[in-house]
Amino acid sequence: MTFRALIRTVALLGGLASALPLSAATNPAWTRAFPPFRIAGNLYYVGSEGLASYLIVTPQGSILINSSLEGSVPLIQKSVQTLGFNFSDIKILLISHAHNDHCAGSARIKQLTGARYFVMDADVSVVQSGGRTDFAYGAEPDMRFPAAHVDRILHDGSTVSLGGSVLTAHLTPGHTRGTTTWTMDETEAGRTLHAVIVGSPNVNPGYKLVGNKTYPAIAQDYSRGFHVLRSLPCDVFLGAHGGYFGLTAKYARWKAGDRGAFIDPAGYKAYIADREQAFQAELARQQVKK
Repeated sequence: MTFRALIRTVALLGGLASALPLSAATNPAWTRAFPPFRIAGNLYYVGSEGLASYLIVTPQGSILINSSLEGSVPLIQKSVQTLGFNFSDIKILLISHAHNDHCAGSARIKQLTGARYFVMDADVSVVQSGGRTDFAYGAEPDMRFPAAHVDRILHDGSTVSLGGSVLTAHLTPGHTRGTTTWTMDETEAGRTLHAVIVGSPNVNPGYKLVGNKTYPAIAQDYSRGFHVLRSLPCDVFLGAHGGYFGLTAKYARWKAGDRGAFIDPAGYKAYIADREQAFQAELARQQVKK
């Protein structure tokens, strides 16, 4: 398989991972344990095989990105402890977007750790309503999750700082109104690496890109999001689902001693280009159908 073909396969699988129904029953990788490990600097992977969660460890406590499903909390807690850190040291909780596979565990994590919950402005109502105000899934009980209070409302370009680590929230909307791509710089072997954690650029089955009365600007928001994603410098390519960035294959290389396995700027560009092409194709299909 050529490099280009491999990238397209990874991109397709990553897209499907986010596009399938939001149920662990149809996505067994979502609840399949995965070895926690250090990615670079003070950035660690603590998620499952399919649902990515990240821990940023600082002298003043930790930041967790993505609480995943309600049932994911013990898995995340065990991963944090396996790495030698205290789960109770989590001071700030962030998410990639307000779908139950990325934020359903937030209320429980807040309860267990006392962490403050920071969410992008356009996703706040969804989080605090337990999914009831979601533009696509609000009327579907299976997509609901425990509501959680948001302690700080983020905006495009907001920064989150703790113990010398700084993350920047980039609004990359469409998948949800407040889909957030996180960036931060890490230092590894004397080199500064730009890490990008992609929120989600995928168009789920059933999403109306044309004539969407509950989200009229959805197509424009997707376009805006891709513009932002193309502009971000990326060395370390990560995302809300392991399939976005080829977690399992890269981890195998990492375990074999390749500490640069997750440095993949070409893979990032190829993934974003592939997802934008898929969006444009679906938009064109719906425009013709209309």
